[in-house]
Amino acid sequence: MSDAQHSAEENHEGPIKTPKQLVAAVVASFVIPIVAIILLANFVNFGSKTGAGSDGMSEEAVGRRIQPVGRIEIKDAANPGVLKTGEQVFQAQCSACHAAGLAGAPKFGDSAAWAPRIKTGYDALLNSALKGKNAMTAQGGGEFNDTEIGRAVVYMANKGGAKFDEPKVAAAPAAAASGAAAASK
Repeated sequence: MSDAQHSAEENHEGPIKTPKQLVAAVVASFVIPIVAIILLANFVNFGSKTGAGSDGMSEEAVGRRIQPVGRIEIKDAANPGVLKTGEQVFQAQCSACHAAGLAGAPKFGDSAAWAPRIKTGYDALLNSALKGKNAMTAQGGGEFNDTEIGRAVVYMANKGGAKFDEPKVAAAPAAAASGAAAASK
């Protein structure tokens, strides 16, 4: 019977038979997962690394990071520069909705859609374009002056069947005031 017990005990022994093997197994159970995690983290984060030698501190990179959120642009009211034509303003701003007739906008060149709007007159159309109407924001979201928006309104309305004259450039208030002061002397 003792032989049977002895063979049963041998079957229940594990792979670790000495204290040296136990220490090696414990150390390996901690070191191998840590090395595997480090290798996986480096594999996932493999790419360009910023640090020494990067362009993060170059003048251009610093300038991009600290640039102002907005800027002020002062324009000379007496000399507005070259004004855009109605077609240029239409292509730049209005065509996004009016070319396809999106959001209830009358489609460019559609006489039936433009007829009731043309009957209201140029001033009503210009007012709607400047202040916004329905889904259209003021100036259609653009940054054009009133004369340029007026030209775009005339361009679109005339392609829809109107016979509006292109708006004239208004005299600058400062020039008009200086002219009136000179006339009174």
